[in-house]
Amino acid sequence: MGMNAFVSPVPFPAFDAVAPEVYREFYGMPIYVTVPTADLERSVDFWVRGLGFIDLFTIPGRLIHLRRWAFQDVLLVTGEGADVPSAVSVAFAAVLGQLDEVAGRCEELVPGCTSGPVQQPWNSDELTVITPENARVILTAARPLDPDSAKAAELRELGIDVPASR
Repeated sequence: MGMNAFVSPVPFPAFDAVAPEVYREFYGMPIYVTVPTADLERSVDFWVRGLGFIDLFTIPGRLIHLRRWAFQDVLLVTGEGADVPSAVSVAFAAVLGQLDEVAGRCEELVPGCTSGPVQQPWNSDELTVITPENARVILTAARPLDPDSAKAAELRELGIDVPASR
């Protein structure tokens, strides 16, 4: 039995990688995040203007379905947000060129809500954003990796498959 392979929307790591367009089609969501909020208007404004999501569709007063790239779905629902930032985070793929721009937009909307970007040992830069609902959102962007570098050797030692150069 044959399978149709889906290619990830995440571009190959590069300093000049270009983010894919927002994916506007409907599909069976393999995963999504539900974020309760006491203020749907404020929340959607932050997620759209700050984090770069779109309002895919709305059920007035109940739910707003947000999306960035394919498989980056968030449902904002009416409810009580958390009193403090969650220890649990949700991470969304990004490209390196987006991180500072997103941080700036989020800081304009809610000063002090971001930290980073920070270069992580697993070869990505990550921006952490605490949303108005106290959700902890991480935008993670892979860094280019020279397969002959010390960093690549370090990752191989950890069991991460980094193909050698040809």
